[in-house]
Amino acid sequence: MALSSSTLCHQNLTKPYFVSFHKQPHILSHLQFQTPPKTLTLDPKFTITGGCKLSGHVPISGSKNSALSILAATLCCSGTSKLHGVPNLSDTRTMASILRSLGVEIEACNGEMWVNADGVGSVQPCPEDIGKIRGGFFVIGPLLARFGEAVVALPGGCDIGTRPVDLYIRGLRALGAIVELGDGKVRAQAANGRGLVGGRFKLDHPSVGATETLMMAACMADGVTVLSNVAKEPEVIDLARFLTGSGACVEGAGSDTLYIKGKNQLHGSECIVPPDRIEAGTFMLAAAITRSSISMSPVIPSHVACLIDKLLAAGCKITCAHDTLEVSAVPDDVGHNLQGFDVRTCPFPGFPTDLQPQTMVLLTTCDGLSIVEETVFENRMGHVRELQKLGARIRVCGSTAVICGKEKGSALLSSHLVAKDLRGGVSLVLAGLAAEGVTEISGIAHIDRGYENLDAKLRLLGADIKRLIPLGSPL
Repeated sequence: MALSSSTLCHQNLTKPYFVSFHKQPHILSHLQFQTPPKTLTLDPKFTITGGCKLSGHVPISGSKNSALSILAATLCCSGTSKLHGVPNLSDTRTMASILRSLGVEIEACNGEMWVNADGVGSVQPCPEDIGKIRGGFFVIGPLLARFGEAVVALPGGCDIGTRPVDLYIRGLRALGAIVELGDGKVRAQAANGRGLVGGRFKLDHPSVGATETLMMAACMADGVTVLSNVAKEPEVIDLARFLTGSGACVEGAGSDTLYIKGKNQLHGSECIVPPDRIEAGTFMLAAAITRSSISMSPVIPSHVACLIDKLLAAGCKITCAHDTLEVSAVPDDVGHNLQGFDVRTCPFPGFPTDLQPQTMVLLTTCDGLSIVEETVFENRMGHVRELQKLGARIRVCGSTAVICGKEKGSALLSSHLVAKDLRGGVSLVLAGLAAEGVTEISGIAHIDRGYENLDAKLRLLGADIKRLIPLGSPL
């Protein structure tokens, strides 16, 4: 059905999500065969020749953020858990390495993972791997809950702002844990020698990571736990669904309060990782930026409702049928351009911070003045300087950016760019699609953390993008 600004596909977020993922690995395998011959260089890079119109259909991979938290949650479970639709990303591979460093057995094939944590022989995961991704720190919750102690290094991830672990520490203390921070590690153990106990804790702000970590810990605590001011993101609901399927008692996922009754033991279960809403939003913006028409699936429209609203207001046409979304920004006969709009990032259901850099690229191609206010991460403007190299007219004051839209006859011009974080990096790729000439982007390892086969998928849609492989890398 066609969507208007007042008619959005808001679905019930607590309703179980079912989608046929068994065809997706075949699609992605087909994409891999379309990769052009590899070119050797000193650093991994993308080269993009701009100006190509996109068309066709693109498959959306499973959610990176949901997969990371669910993989951590398998530590709570006895027996084997089977996960479908796990994206093949450097982040998910790192999380698997973290679990293996604890003694977890993992088998992976074509987007499916079989995980068994019965052989865990350590409560101290590999610190080097923990330092690579933010999600690695989540294991402190299930380790503490099931084994009574944990020693976890401080987390890594993109340098986009302060993301302290104090909420995690205070929340675990509210569940009866003794927690100490020192030498770059967090050491935690159950205070009573038997295990965690139920408690009440109000988060200072709705942190997704803290919400998920404390949820996992509370699922095996003795008694009832009430967590308030928690995150409402779909990834929290996905984790709650997996835990419930494993025998946990979790109520309130998707609201600002969680009620959790602890169980002595959880069992392995089977689940499907829902589609990645940020990847879907990225391709929606790619269509708008290149003034093209593409479709994508599977997508849960309610997960990208804020972006749908903005694109409709800008002048795009969006249709939805079941789990397929089509975005069209092809100019009409009169040649009207898309109109700029303002964005303020907020926790879900507000506009996602993970789509802010990509949206800013679109605004540089629209008519008028636009304002982007970043309220989640204070350092999430690192992509602006790179966009300015392309001729984008952006002024930044603190966490607010003012974007002067496209002037008549003007266009983004190609340049050499450097990706410095995941979402800012992919925004440079989208800018390269619209820029005149050949744009070169280095630092693409950041992008590979969160996008499965991005360049192959863009080529499937008609983009001219090549991956240059570093000297000494296996072909």
